[in-house]
Amino acid sequence: MSENRSDAPLREDIRQLGGLLGSTIHEQSGEHVYQTVEEIRGLAKEARAGDTEAARALEERLGELPDELIVPVVRAFSQFLNLANIAEQHHRVRRSRAWVRDTETGPLRGSLEEFFKRMKPTGNGEDLHAVIANLDIELVLTAHPTEVMRRSLLQKYNHIAELLDQGDRLDPTPEEIEEVHQSLKREITAAWETDEIRRRRPAPQDEARWGLAVIEQTLWDVVPHFLRRLDRILQRQTGKPLALDAAPIHFGSWMGGDRDGNPRVTATVTREVCLLNRWKAVELYEKELDELIEELSLQCASDELRAWVGDAWEPYRTALKAVRDRLLATRHWLESRLAGRRPAEGLIYWRTEDLREPLMICYRSLHESGAGVVAEGRLKDLLRRLSVFGLTLMRVDIRQESTRHTDALDAVTQALGIGSYADWDEAERQRFLIRELDNRRPLIPHDFEADEDVTEVLDTCRVIAEMGSDSLGAYVISMASKPSDILAVKLLQKEAGVTSSLRVVPLFETLADLQGAQACLEQLIEIDWYREHIDGIQEVMIGYSDSGKDASHLTAAWALYQTQEELVETARRHGIRLTLFHGRGGSIGRGGGPTHAAILSQPPGSVNGRLRVTEQGEVIQAKFGLPGIAERNLELYITAVAEATLVPPKPPENDWREIMDQLAENSCDVYRNMVRETPEFIEYFRHATPEHEISHLAIGSRPARRKPTQGVESLRAIPWIFAWTQTRLLLPAWLGAGSALAKGLESGHRDALHHMYEAWPFFRAFIDMMEMVLAKSDPAVAAWYDARLVPESLRGLGEGLRARHEETRQAVLAVSEHDNPLDEAPVVQRSVGVRNPYVDPLNLLQVELLDRVRHGHEEDLREALMICINGIAAGMRNTG
Repeated sequence: MSENRSDAPLREDIRQLGGLLGSTIHEQSGEHVYQTVEEIRGLAKEARAGDTEAARALEERLGELPDELIVPVVRAFSQFLNLANIAEQHHRVRRSRAWVRDTETGPLRGSLEEFFKRMKPTGNGEDLHAVIANLDIELVLTAHPTEVMRRSLLQKYNHIAELLDQGDRLDPTPEEIEEVHQSLKREITAAWETDEIRRRRPAPQDEARWGLAVIEQTLWDVVPHFLRRLDRILQRQTGKPLALDAAPIHFGSWMGGDRDGNPRVTATVTREVCLLNRWKAVELYEKELDELIEELSLQCASDELRAWVGDAWEPYRTALKAVRDRLLATRHWLESRLAGRRPAEGLIYWRTEDLREPLMICYRSLHESGAGVVAEGRLKDLLRRLSVFGLTLMRVDIRQESTRHTDALDAVTQALGIGSYADWDEAERQRFLIRELDNRRPLIPHDFEADEDVTEVLDTCRVIAEMGSDSLGAYVISMASKPSDILAVKLLQKEAGVTSSLRVVPLFETLADLQGAQACLEQLIEIDWYREHIDGIQEVMIGYSDSGKDASHLTAAWALYQTQEELVETARRHGIRLTLFHGRGGSIGRGGGPTHAAILSQPPGSVNGRLRVTEQGEVIQAKFGLPGIAERNLELYITAVAEATLVPPKPPENDWREIMDQLAENSCDVYRNMVRETPEFIEYFRHATPEHEISHLAIGSRPARRKPTQGVESLRAIPWIFAWTQTRLLLPAWLGAGSALAKGLESGHRDALHHMYEAWPFFRAFIDMMEMVLAKSDPAVAAWYDARLVPESLRGLGEGLRARHEETRQAVLAVSEHDNPLDEAPVVQRSVGVRNPYVDPLNLLQVELLDRVRHGHEEDLREALMICINGIAAGMRNTG
């Protein structure tokens, strides 16, 4: 299948959608707007092709654009980019199907078929089956403070993707083709007439509902379909099926539980979100029960089923109606709780096993009665859903910053007159915590009163006691650094009456915390009380965002790799089963990138059949918004984790480690010298990017800053990266790396660096991600911002950064020995090329808008600026 021929349908889809958008603009906004958009589009294409006169004309045309034309022009280019994204997502599904059918090229890399074909020679079927059967992968959905697109538009865009899929059906009639065309026109017109801007900041409950919508609209059906496929292939390749209760991949959530730096997430919110998750689960199971009741009209039944329902004429319907009635009672009970009432306790479903048991009786009965083929359909899918989603769909993690627990215990010890917990050293804190954890009497008096922040911490622990571990997942402590940080949360849960304590997960984020993670875990495991209470299981979270913001992407990547190695070795020595929880973001600067390559590049032994990873806001939609894309991403997780377990990569050679140490040190020095030690940098950053204006977007419940200070250290990693993505400099992803690599090349390591690229998955993944950054970034665009928005006294900083970008480009290509970035990824290369002529006008318009807004036209042009931010985010395929 030639690359050009296989991409012809994509080009046709983009042409069709672009044409429909053009006709919509003409019809809805008039000839003048349409001609203006076409003129700008033509100039942008010519400018991208190297026509300097067209580039000059484009700048002039956009600069003289009257206020009343700015919004429709910005909307036109933004909507085209969104439509191009839809076409590309749909084409990924189309290509996956084509690869399955193409016997010459074979199955797609990372697919189940390709994985089993490649892995079978490495061991026997028993080993392969055992690895798949014991996989434990949890995708933790989190809200995204810079997720820009409204749900109303996402729904329309998803429908457009469905229509494109309909158009791909074999041998459509002319009437069917026309119907799809007209339906596309209706959706594009509706999208054009829909407001892109979210007018109010979402509440945490809204974010939780968005997460539930992804489960309901996509994953609820994709998961059982995918598990059926996995089951078939597993039986074919190993002779053994996938267990009925297997959940190789399942889901968690931070929505409604992540209170780190977000005062809007309270104990009340967490309780409501837990109840909301259960309510949605019950609603979905009710619908499935209705379908099963319609389907299972059979009369044959086992003795076990007859013992339950008696001499019923239709035993399965009788049994399932009783289950549905109990689900209905559960839903009414949950609705009362959500309305703030205290309903009487009744016969409701609270444990997943209570719902599974009657369904299993029906399943066994069908098999015993000779109707097993019926059991293997809808009923089996429902049982698989129960294994994956339980009665909560997603268990909610609690996340809180470590100092909040210190403050709570300090308030308690001072109220009791036993000193200041905050002033005690680590040894004294540990002695106190262990003594109280072993003490059966309560520490906190019933009449204890504290300030609002301390009360909120204690109330959160009471919600944990109320909701229980069926609704809640882990308690994650951000900025953790000492054993007392973990023991403190254990004690606070005990004091709240938590009977089944949530596992406590330290999150190591900054460079210093990552470097101290192994010592912290070692000290924890050596505490007799702690070792006895974790039952041989420990989870540790490592943060990609703040470590990159703290020390540079390259330095953070190497620190994360070494930290994982150290944690794995510590856990092995102590006989502890370790799960690593990766706090990755969508952008490359926050650990994002292709899933399959990222997992396979982890240190040997760090995956070992278990993985937890965050999936954030905009990435959730990109990975799981469409059924075909969702299934592809599930299989990539499954195959990568299984492969990393079966055939882990070899550890790096000692001289590679020495080179990486040098690279990391040099990268950190360059990065911190610029970001932290250059006095003018913050002022330059504020002028050269729309960082301030982004804060006005109503796009997340969480504030952009943890603390009300002006430095980069207080700015969250996501808006920090979002601002640089808008100007297309993407500085956080490469600053420091290029200088370090250039120094390494000059020091005589050229051959070694190239060998590392060829033979070490970690280093190859890093360099490939650098190429992706270089392909998507454009220093010339960033220069437009400097020329209009940055005071002349600060422009030298921008020139210096752009020179470092070029240094990075040369160094990365020297290591990979490629002529251009992404030479080995032509599909991505073309994708970037298609977008550039549409993103360029948006960048130029954003410069114009920022200049006007900053000079007194704020109210008139704020809407256009917000739409422009959305459009550039769509063109770059990510925000933060």
